[in-house]
Amino acid sequence: MSEIKYNIIYVSYRIYKLMDLYISHDKSKRLNIYLFGLFFYTSIRIKERVVNLMIKFGKGVVKHRVLILIVAFALLIPSGISFINTRINFDILSYLPSQIETMKGQDIMVDEFGTGALSFVILEDMKDQDIETLADDIEDLKGVNDVIWYGTIADSTLPREAIPDEVYDAFNNKDANSQLMLVTYSDTMGSDETMEAVNKMDKMVKNHCFVAGMAAVNADTKTLVMQQAPIYVIIAALLSMLVMGITMDSIIVPMLFLLSIGMAIIYNLGTNFIQGQISYLTLALTAVLQLAVTMDYSIFLWHSYQEQIDRYDGDKKRAMAHAISHTIVSVTGSSITTIAGFVALCFMSFTLGLDLGIVMAKGVVFGVIGCVTILPALILACDKAIEKTKHKILMPDVSRIASWVTNHYKILAVIFIVVLIPAIYGYTHDQVYYDLAGTMPDSAYSKQANERLDKEYAMGATHIIIAPSDMSKADSISMINDIKKVDGVKLAVSLDSILGPTIPDDMVPDEAKEIFKNGDYQMMLVSSKYATASDEVNNQITEIKKIVKNYSEDAMLIGEAPCTKDLITITDTDFKRVSAVSIVLIFLIILVVFKSVSLPIILVAVIEFAIFVNMGIPGFTGTKLPFIASIVIGTIQLGATVDYAILMTTKYRKNRYTGMDKKPAITKALADSTNSVIVSALCFFAATFGVGLYSDIDMISSLCTLMARGALISMLVVIFVLPSLFMIFDKVICVTSAGFRNKNKTV
Repeated sequence: MSEIKYNIIYVSYRIYKLMDLYISHDKSKRLNIYLFGLFFYTSIRIKERVVNLMIKFGKGVVKHRVLILIVAFALLIPSGISFINTRINFDILSYLPSQIETMKGQDIMVDEFGTGALSFVILEDMKDQDIETLADDIEDLKGVNDVIWYGTIADSTLPREAIPDEVYDAFNNKDANSQLMLVTYSDTMGSDETMEAVNKMDKMVKNHCFVAGMAAVNADTKTLVMQQAPIYVIIAALLSMLVMGITMDSIIVPMLFLLSIGMAIIYNLGTNFIQGQISYLTLALTAVLQLAVTMDYSIFLWHSYQEQIDRYDGDKKRAMAHAISHTIVSVTGSSITTIAGFVALCFMSFTLGLDLGIVMAKGVVFGVIGCVTILPALILACDKAIEKTKHKILMPDVSRIASWVTNHYKILAVIFIVVLIPAIYGYTHDQVYYDLAGTMPDSAYSKQANERLDKEYAMGATHIIIAPSDMSKADSISMINDIKKVDGVKLAVSLDSILGPTIPDDMVPDEAKEIFKNGDYQMMLVSSKYATASDEVNNQITEIKKIVKNYSEDAMLIGEAPCTKDLITITDTDFKRVSAVSIVLIFLIILVVFKSVSLPIILVAVIEFAIFVNMGIPGFTGTKLPFIASIVIGTIQLGATVDYAILMTTKYRKNRYTGMDKKPAITKALADSTNSVIVSALCFFAATFGVGLYSDIDMISSLCTLMARGALISMLVVIFVLPSLFMIFDKVICVTSAGFRNKNKTV
């Protein structure tokens, strides 16, 4: 007789006894009792059918394992081709909402001026004639729209005295013997053509040419990411192998885990063609994160398989079928919280979150599918090799700490409260940077060029004003003069301000005029000595906007610095929204899973505490974090590590329901789950820590480092703090939660 049928008979017998007792007191309640029994019996039958369906699915996977492997490997080909053809977006600012003014202005620049980006090119130790030749060569490059230098304003044979001093000084540094050239591109700063043009410019005049600006930063980012991304995967895989080699009894099984997860990663990346493109951050993090968060599923399947082998006397096919059915139920439930964490990112206005959220949520789904189909087929196919390569588990048994924790729960609870206050303080005092150029290593040409630009020309940021072309000459000159008075403005020019009384209109080449005026709009340039994303430049932008709007409501202030200012405002709102959404989603999931009012509060509070500690450390060390870290780390850590708490809570509930007293129930739950929690956390740590150390791109390095540290902190908090809270709130939990109180026992 099957276990399920036995349970049905037993439960039915208990219902019958209760019904008989109940009815003996009141015959009128007979109908209600029968209806209750029918409902209960139906519920059990539904559960039985679901379980049977899962077992049938497991048997189907075992039966068709060869076909599954053939199909799985065959799908790698179209997935790989699709992945190769999926465009990678290296322009982070392009993920700003399209309806904001700075992004609308960017569209106008492309439509009206044929320009989507610009770069400053520093030329050292070059004669004017050579610069003119170089300017012509650069202008001939695919993707380049215009080249502007002082020779563009007036013929290079014109005496320098005839050129306004502010214009000449803006393009020349006598002390450094360098000249400045402004290059505009026909597409956005993240387009492939623009980045290719930047790379060609770098090579044109080696050691004499330095290309600064976001277009150059994006080009360097592309070079580094494409070089390093494959190495990220290798590092994550090797370190994960090391952890599993210590915590498992087989050499081959970890390889099969990585093969199965690797195939799921390729499927995930291959289906990104639906989105058209993905960000470079998504590309760099997808494989590492998917490996980190889905490794648990493979470990669970393996442990379940081992248990079923003992249960079915070595019948491995039958054992695997039942292991698959158990894994589907457990892993599906576990993956929901992780998916919820990534789904929360989709609520960001800054659509980089949507990009990463969709890809990672999709990756978890592929990870679950691969775990219950591809991995079982691989394990059965490699059974002989697995048996031959088994070894002793090197990881010591740490379950003994359980009794120590429950014996010292009061001290641990006090430590929790004491640590919470400074953790929150550090968390709220994190220093965040928004300067995207700051994420590049010192060796990057773009960073060196930006530093030279600041040193030799005191130029931190460049703003572009888009104004109606029918603005009067007087208003144009007056507006420029007002802007010059704003603190930190180094240069402000329009075509009208350049001409003035010094240079007659007919002396300005038509091509120069077309650069500044075209169609319904005219372009003006403002140079700031303040760096992008600084408080000074943001205040400056606010003042310039006021001036511009006073002269024309249709005028717009655009450029890297204004876009970055919008980025700061938008991501600040996104941080609050994503945090709230992730907490609410996971709260509701726990509420439904455990049918409890108190447990969602406790479990979420515990992981949020771990997040505060993790994110609070930089606040005390003075480490500056990229802006994206403060948004995504919290929700990723919550979604990925709350499973540790759910695992322990599930065992705790089972122990209490079977009649165990508070302390033994919590102690046993902790002892039974400690090893699993540690292995899971170490795998997450291994997959991300090495990448954090290796990556030269600070945005990637910081994110991986924070995720690695977060996994360890969540592990420690779940092992030491969560059981302590169970000890304190046990009575409340039992009263407010389903499945904790055995009807034959008192709390």
